[in-house]
Amino acid sequence: MANLEFKYYPYNLQLEHTFTVSAHSRAITPVMITELHYEDLVGYGEAAMPPYLGESQETASRIFKSLDLSQFSDPFQMEDILGYVDKIAPENYAAKAAIDIALHDLVGKMLNQPWFKIWGYNADDTPVTSFTIGIDKPEIVKEKALKASPYKLLKVKVGLDNDQEMIETIRSVSDTPICVDANQGWKDREKALDEILWLKEQGVVLVEQPMAKERKDDIAWLSSRSPLPIIADEAIQRLDDVIETKDIYSGINVKLMKATGMREAHKMLLLAKSIGMKTMLGCMTETSCGISAATQLSSLADWADLDGNLLITNDIFDGVKVVNGKMQLNNRPGIGVIKI
Repeated sequence: MANLEFKYYPYNLQLEHTFTVSAHSRAITPVMITELHYEDLVGYGEAAMPPYLGESQETASRIFKSLDLSQFSDPFQMEDILGYVDKIAPENYAAKAAIDIALHDLVGKMLNQPWFKIWGYNADDTPVTSFTIGIDKPEIVKEKALKASPYKLLKVKVGLDNDQEMIETIRSVSDTPICVDANQGWKDREKALDEILWLKEQGVVLVEQPMAKERKDDIAWLSSRSPLPIIADEAIQRLDDVIETKDIYSGINVKLMKATGMREAHKMLLLAKSIGMKTMLGCMTETSCGISAATQLSSLADWADLDGNLLITNDIFDGVKVVNGKMQLNNRPGIGVIKI
């Protein structure tokens, strides 16, 4: 039997537009592309690391250099392999996700099946994905809203002092349903509730991370009064966080880059659904590698925000597509990507 061979290299994603949320702006997202080689097969993975999460190509390189994946000769021993990776260092979730995704891709190729089929999910059950519009000047927001006309759901960043202007600008050209993401930007719970009541009248369907994740009492107060679901994002990372969010939020946004990959994200979505929470499957700015990996799980999501690959100009993978606003899986084995 062969042994696993691990390779990786840095890559920078170029955003089509500068991306602004309540706390920061960026035009580039650094990633690490990973490869797991076994016999004549290669599994691909990705770590997307927007700087605000505290990871970088340098920190990922340090983690990767400390690993010895050549000690494993059976890729099907996924629990052993990923357990070893998880214990190598605390946090570094995106770096760990890059190995998890590559391993899933490799094992799927060994089985000659895509992961949604291995898990028993129906490709027809994938949700629509939102298309994200960052905070910007009205003319740019209007241009982005018009460009997003093929999509059935918009995700609009709010949390500064121009929230209503953002929504009104979009409504001047589009009646597509909206989910808003304040990225912890709202400061006062009474004002937040007033804004949510107004947002509901504008066709908004959910609110993501309205206030700082540390303000649990205020968010619980808001969730109990809000006519719209309140979804945890910054407040949720890994499996252990799910139960803690139950009495504070209506649901959770699961992202592979925070959950250490597909293995744990799958468990998180199943647990959340089992305790009656709403589920959202999200992403960072990623190539089609990360997005295709997440889409294998998308049948478990009430909402999807899997547009990270649509916001960049230099994707190096071909994977899942968005057709009429809906995520469309393919039958390629593994996570469904080829490198281009």
